[in-house]
Amino acid sequence: SLRGVAPFVAPRDTLETQLAEAFASVLKLPRVSVTDSFFSLGGHSLLATQAMARIRHHLRRELPLRMLFEAPSVAALARRIEAEMPPLESRAPTPMRARTRFRNENEQGDTEEEMLSFAQQRLWFLDQYRPGSPLYNIPAALRLKGALDVPALEQAFTELVRRHQSLRTVFQSREGRPMQVISRSAPPRILLSVQDLAPLSESERETEAHRRAWAEARRPFDLTRGPLLRTALLRLGAREHLLLVTLHHIIADAWSIAVLIREVVTLYEAFSEGRRSPLAELAIQYADYAVQQREWLQGDVLERQLNWWRKQLDGVPAMLELPTDRPRPVEARNPGAVLKMDLSRELTRSLVSLCQREGATLFMGLLAGLQALLARYSGQDDICVGAPIAGRQQMETEGLIGFFVNTLVLRTRLDGDPTFRELLGRVRETTLGAYSHQDVPFEKLVEVLQPERQPGHTPFFQVAMVLLNTPPMELSTPGLSFEAMDVDSGTSKFDFTLMLRETPTGLTGTLEYRTDLYEPASAERFVVHLERLLEGAVANPLHRVSELPLVSDADRRLVLEDWNATSTGPRWEVCAHELVEAQARRTPEAEAVVWGGESLTYAELERRANQLAWHLG
Repeated sequence: SLRGVAPFVAPRDTLETQLAEAFASVLKLPRVSVTDSFFSLGGHSLLATQAMARIRHHLRRELPLRMLFEAPSVAALARRIEAEMPPLESRAPTPMRARTRFRNENEQGDTEEEMLSFAQQRLWFLDQYRPGSPLYNIPAALRLKGALDVPALEQAFTELVRRHQSLRTVFQSREGRPMQVISRSAPPRILLSVQDLAPLSESERETEAHRRAWAEARRPFDLTRGPLLRTALLRLGAREHLLLVTLHHIIADAWSIAVLIREVVTLYEAFSEGRRSPLAELAIQYADYAVQQREWLQGDVLERQLNWWRKQLDGVPAMLELPTDRPRPVEARNPGAVLKMDLSRELTRSLVSLCQREGATLFMGLLAGLQALLARYSGQDDICVGAPIAGRQQMETEGLIGFFVNTLVLRTRLDGDPTFRELLGRVRETTLGAYSHQDVPFEKLVEVLQPERQPGHTPFFQVAMVLLNTPPMELSTPGLSFEAMDVDSGTSKFDFTLMLRETPTGLTGTLEYRTDLYEPASAERFVVHLERLLEGAVANPLHRVSELPLVSDADRRLVLEDWNATSTGPRWEVCAHELVEAQARRTPEAEAVVWGGESLTYAELERRANQLAWHLG
């Protein structure tokens, strides 16, 4: 059904066969026609990364992700590879291999020490600066319905910890340097902390379960002692339990949570039936990745990638001047809250259609909308947004629990008041360029480029966006179902973090925001404005960013007409603020306001007016 009426064309040579198999593997399709577009078949940035990882693995060549966007069918990509494929170069990472040595039974001691990855090193130093913070906790909660075999679940977690060295790792200082300290073996058994809430009334049970889940998600870790994986089981009834799992970000990421849940369910099913683990042994561990990253990303390899980022981030604004409800504290503790949000199926489909016409992904369309909104809020035309990327460019890392995710700084200039279509093109180029240079860890960018730091601000960006492309897990075993429950750590790393997932009913997700800066009403207004702007963009992509609506026509009529109805007085065809806005576009540097010894240009007046309007709105 995805292919429509286009005829199927089979691969015609070895290269096309390899590419078609890579496409079909990540798209979960039985076969792929060589003329089908990867993105029309449901592909997106994350799947494109996985497909290119498989292609690199088979061809043993370093191929840029951009190539798939520019040649999205098997036939087109094969022609590009044949025409442009470089010889095997030293700048391409070698295949991952196990480098840690403590599988040798003759070695002495109970632990092995290895260097940290770049990302782990940054979290280690942040923890030294602010110990006991739950900011980097990763909580998950699963509601289990059915007959639960608690010993089998404990056995599943025991095997999980045995399989993944990251789950038996702590972090300690050696002569001033942080090191991963990895236990050679897992504990003989992981015992779940079972808390019985069944005696409470139904309403009390739910309230107490949420309270305990909330408290567990916010309980800090001690990186030097561990363990950095915590589990708890709340018994809600004879056939209902709530499983709480919390990890520290230094050993895991969002992808890791999916790996953890999938493996625990698989292991539980086997152990509850008296079978052995069906999971194959892991070929490598996270420490192997950390060692290889340090060895590969240095010298000329690092310098080539850094040069692109130096040019890309040259002259980047020190901060995004968003209006806040409260003054920004000098030393932020980053308290946060989460607002649920949904974008309709009609809007999602229209945005996907627009992006496909422009050779862009849904993520790029959402990023263009977000950056347009931030430009309207701040009055700035140079906008940076942070975007996590999986960082698993090699097939061997896909099944590991560990901290692989990297953060890209996506900078888009909106000078000249572009149309939304033009803005989408700029965002596409920025994003593809960043994807091609994603190996440089964000931590290294901060260290080398040394951006101007502002108290209470994260470097480079204060707003982040995440599009969760992995499908939601609907897991079950005979007699037991697993359902995810929302839980958060009560913190917010950034001013705003927009986190969305595509579903059959549209886009659903959350807006995480700092509660020391914004009231709930401001977060709600942010979501409404983004939705209205995207609706205007897909309806009129040739409208300029300044022309895109932030409120609906009905709300505009309510404010401008119904609430201001009067039978007397003049009726103006144009509002005063529209006159100022138009003048600001014509003569932005002209003097607009003079008071005492100070003056404002039209551009400055427009920016301040936007900030005030947003605050009052």
